[in-house]
Amino acid sequence: MQLFYSPEINPSNKTFSFSKEESKHIVKVLRKSVNDNLLVTDGKGNIYHSKITLADAKNCMISITNIETQQPLNYKLHLAVAPTKMNDRYEWFLEKATEIGISEITPIICDHSERKVIKKERYQKILESAMKQSLNCYLPILNDAISFKEFTKENHESQKFIAHCEETQKQSLKKALKTQTDTLVLIGPEGDFSPKEIELALSHNFKPVTLGETRLRTETAAIVATHSIAFANEII
Repeated sequence: MQLFYSPEINPSNKTFSFSKEESKHIVKVLRKSVNDNLLVTDGKGNIYHSKITLADAKNCMISITNIETQQPLNYKLHLAVAPTKMNDRYEWFLEKATEIGISEITPIICDHSERKVIKKERYQKILESAMKQSLNCYLPILNDAISFKEFTKENHESQKFIAHCEETQKQSLKKALKTQTDTLVLIGPEGDFSPKEIELALSHNFKPVTLGETRLRTETAAIVATHSIAFANEII
């Protein structure tokens, strides 16, 4: 069954009215009618089982019959990823990471970044769409873009890794990772992190890791990290 999303719905609701945009989509595009069943999520893990009571393209209303809570992941994954030069590549990463399972995303602006402006509203819609498509009821947090320097200064209560391509001593992410533990991974831009940035990250207790033996694009590295961590936590 198709999953719908509304951040305004909450467990205290007995009935709910969708926005004009979502109402039009439900009634006009999907041709839903009175007494049709809908599944709705608030993006916080709750699944609302409901029936349509008013099939109006400007104000679709539902009656909530039951609420379930989806089991959350046994870890939180935060990826801080530099925006890619080609915006569609970053959007691909956002979509696939949401489908696999991610808790938080922060675009970081680095010394070698060629793109320093992001389209947060568009990115948010991509996350919402991917969440609904994958029947995942937890919407990842999308933070504002921030400089690498400022981000590494923040207090992050998790195991922290920086994935880079410099020929220095590094562990594989697989060996360094502790499962069932909140995790933060830094992924750099097309030109990789600068030596100064790597040194700064290490001074803030980020552990250097490798994601494999081949040189990966930014968006590929981000997906490899997401899937590797998800897989490691699934098989324990």
